[in-house]
Amino acid sequence: MNSVQSLSHKKWECKYHVTWIPKYRKKQIYKELRKYLGEVLRYLALRKECKIVEGHLMPDHAHMLISISPKYAVSQIIGFIKGKRAIHIASEHFGKRRNFTGQHFWARGYHVSTVGKDEEAIQNYIRSQEKEDKRIEQLSLFK
Repeated sequence: MNSVQSLSHKKWECKYHVTWIPKYRKKQIYKELRKYLGEVLRYLALRKECKIVEGHLMPDHAHMLISISPKYAVSQIIGFIKGKRAIHIASEHFGKRRNFTGQHFWARGYHVSTVGKDEEAIQNYIRSQEKEDKRIEQLSLFK
């Protein structure tokens, strides 16, 4: 897939595979917000001139293939997306039933790797990750 982007004096194709987890892998809170977080993450990425090419929110972690302009550092974008703005918007969707003030929703770290010519393979991996996790979990029941 050739998706070179450009501005007046530069052309780029900077894509990254990013993975992170909710703090303490709290599945119960994350599970409730999971349906809203996809649109929130896409909105936040667009605010920083980025595009989420592929993404999947697993029960205990998030996968994302994101295209980031070279004028931003990966850490800036991920920090922005994982920051308080994501929690604020998610809490708006979720209503006043939960209070996230003073709490951190995401764990501090993340994993990032660059995407070269393997973009299609990484997209397929992200799409099929949840099915594969369930398959492995079922196999472990028979051991």
